Parts: sequence; structure tokens; C-alpha cells
Amino acid sequence: MNNTESKIIEKEKIVAEKLNGRFAMIGFIALIGAYLTTGQIIPGFI
Repeated sequence: MNNTESKIIEKEKIVAEKLNGRFAMIGFIALIGAYLTTGQIIPGFI
């Protein structure tokens, strides 16, 4: 088995991981914003 074949990552996977990370950062900022404005971690839950 050739080592170069096992280390190639598809472009779609890289794009998906970057997008997932960006959405996670947006969600974290939204969590902090909700906590600062309402004082609750999950507004309306408790």
C-alpha cells in the first residue's frame, strides 16, 4: 500500500469541517449573548 494514497483528504471533507467549526463558533457567541442579556444559559427552559 502506498502512503500517499492514505494521506489524501477529499476537498469536501475539509470544507465540511471548516463550515462545522464556523457554525460552532456562531453558536458559542449566541450562547454568550443569550446569557449576558437574559442571565439564563438556555432562555425559556428554566
